[in-house]
Amino acid sequence: MEQNPFPGDTYRTPSRQPSLAARMAPSFIFYYHAFMIVFRGSSLAKRGRYGTAEWCQSSLATLRALEQVGVNVEITGIDSIRGLDGPCVFIANHMSTLETFVLPVIISSFKDSTFVVKQSLVDYPVFKHIMRSRDPITVGRSNPRDDFKAVMDGGVERLRAGRSIIIFPQTTRTPVFDHESFNTIGMKLARKANVPVVPIALKTDAWGNGKFLKDYGKISPEKRVYFAFGKPMTVSDRGTEEHAAIIEFISRKLKEWEPKP
Repeated sequence: MEQNPFPGDTYRTPSRQPSLAARMAPSFIFYYHAFMIVFRGSSLAKRGRYGTAEWCQSSLATLRALEQVGVNVEITGIDSIRGLDGPCVFIANHMSTLETFVLPVIISSFKDSTFVVKQSLVDYPVFKHIMRSRDPITVGRSNPRDDFKAVMDGGVERLRAGRSIIIFPQTTRTPVFDHESFNTIGMKLARKANVPVVPIALKTDAWGNGKFLKDYGKISPEKRVYFAFGKPMTVSDRGTEEHAAIIEFISRKLKEWEPKP
């Protein structure tokens, strides 16, 4: 992997001119590289050779593949991860497949982490070997009580072992942030494990959701990708104030990132 791809608090894609092929067919070029990245990672994972370093390398390769077709990425608040001792719960809005692929290199470059994911991702052809190697917490979304128990029990176990948890409290990926569907499960997990929470606001609709296969939508280089990490927060009482602060942080950032007329 590149030597320290995020040396400062902010990262922005360097100015570059995409190739003619990338300008003409960004989705085709990107998905070709993305599939190669997944196949290589899956092959390593099946042989038990896919650890955190390899995960970060795959994630960084995906970020570079996006940039090569003209997608510009801005990441702010990286020092919030770099300066935090011990594990935490990262709580983010969920917009597209992009964050699942790119967040690992941003977070796990500094802090061992895994996701709360839907069960179908660990059963997905080829990609399942990568996901299973990361020891994620899986939820079925058919029984809320079982899902809650899985997150609480599995999350506490991993956090006490020093592994941070990345969780998307929304029920599904959506380009519009609906705070009504943004539940408090991440806050409850952090409170139970006695670890801080770190909010993440993200805008990743440059990787669109597909009409027929949701994971494979249009790549739109004209849309800038944003990630913003907020300051760590200690959960007090029931976490009501902290939950409201995370919603406010995400809403404010999304407003800042709206295209200017």
